[in-house]
Amino acid sequence: MSEREVPTEFASTFEKVEPYPFEETDDLRRGPNLHDDLLPLLPLVGSWRGRGQGGYPGAEDFLYAQELRFTHDGRPFLRYEARSWIIDADGKPVRPAARESGWWRVVPGDDPKRPDVEVLLAHPTGVLDLYYGHVDGTRIEIATDAVVRSPQAKEVTAGKRLYGLVEGALMYAQEMAAEGHPMSPHLSASLNRVAG
Repeated sequence: MSEREVPTEFASTFEKVEPYPFEETDDLRRGPNLHDDLLPLLPLVGSWRGRGQGGYPGAEDFLYAQELRFTHDGRPFLRYEARSWIIDADGKPVRPAARESGWWRVVPGDDPKRPDVEVLLAHPTGVLDLYYGHVDGTRIEIATDAVVRSPQAKEVTAGKRLYGLVEGALMYAQEMAAEGHPMSPHLSASLNRVAG
């Protein structure tokens, strides 16, 4: 479409736009200040990498490596990204595995000593999770309040996650109810901070 074919009311939408002008960071020493509401989640901010193991009823156990990133731009939520890959017993990459992205935020709750947290996660497999739970010091426990699936997605009905900071490592355990199975252990990992 040439410039003269663009209707006058839309002409400004064809002007050049500079890159996104607001900084997002995984490093608390640079960039915008962390929003006060996020102080209970402050230990998560950064980039993490490590190994884990997984399994589920009816499936073969596996080893995986993972990278997590918690970033912020000064507003009252954390942006979350995770990517995993299957590894062999020697730690060599075999193939890409799960990915998820979403948002973490602290929400009003009944006990200021145990702030409530809400986590929204999207998976490329057609599943959306809404988790709700509590922050208790360096321990975060969340469970699904809702799971939404596309018609083609695996039947996932519920999940639980427990995160904790132990001697500088971010550790987690994840349970899942899926494919007609009750809540069962699924994933666990220990990740080290690589940035932040």
